[in-house]
Amino acid sequence: MKPRKQFAQHWLKSQEALQTIIEAAALKANDEVLEIGPGTGILTRQLISRVKQVTAVEVDRALFDKLQQKFHQQENLILIQGDILHLDLSSFVTPLPNKVVANIPYNITGPILEKLLGSISHPSGQYERIILLVQKEIAERLCAKAGSKTFGALSVRGQYLAHCELISIVPAKAFSPPPKVDSAIISLIPRPFPLTVNSPELLEKLVKLGFANRRKMLRNNLKSIISPQQLQAILEQLEINPLARAEDISVSNWVKLCNQLG
Repeated sequence: MKPRKQFAQHWLKSQEALQTIIEAAALKANDEVLEIGPGTGILTRQLISRVKQVTAVEVDRALFDKLQQKFHQQENLILIQGDILHLDLSSFVTPLPNKVVANIPYNITGPILEKLLGSISHPSGQYERIILLVQKEIAERLCAKAGSKTFGALSVRGQYLAHCELISIVPAKAFSPPPKVDSAIISLIPRPFPLTVNSPELLEKLVKLGFANRRKMLRNNLKSIISPQQLQAILEQLEINPLARAEDISVSNWVKLCNQLG
């Protein structure tokens, strides 16, 4: 099958990257795995030989037909033709998958992450482990430390919802055709954040406002909900620089700030 640009298709051909994905997934014989965008089935074949059941969702009708032909004898594979962002998996699969292992389309990475992890105010809590092959830039942002240039709202949301780890960089040449950027394998292990937040809705709002203008100090970005003077007092109490920008605030301190305000 020739890759189609409208679906941002790039076929993984590196056996080394494939093996790294499989190892990171820590697969067990009784696992139920969701694969998003199986493409030519190179990862699918590895998954079905290791777990109880694989549910593979492919949006491309032509690819879906090819996959049906290729894997028609596999009893532990459920192929679904559709858009993962608009699918209710519970209508197709019981029990629901407990892990996700996928090389996802880069053009919808953000919405897929929200679909899998949920949001700060409404965590998904469905999956115990999520292994994804994503654009390197996204991986770096998800795993960034506070104070770095790559630390942003995605970092806070991702790290609040899951333990995030960048496993390995995958060069563009590992794909056919090669994308314009390098990729990375990431591990996301959803869990309750160690610090309890009093109002997840408020935290979600704070993070959105705080990163609305990265050049501005936090006290300016949040002045619609708290005066700069009040915020400065709280920041000093939390031993945070009153001149701090949103990118300087760790996830734990975002939670502490939210609890002081809420």
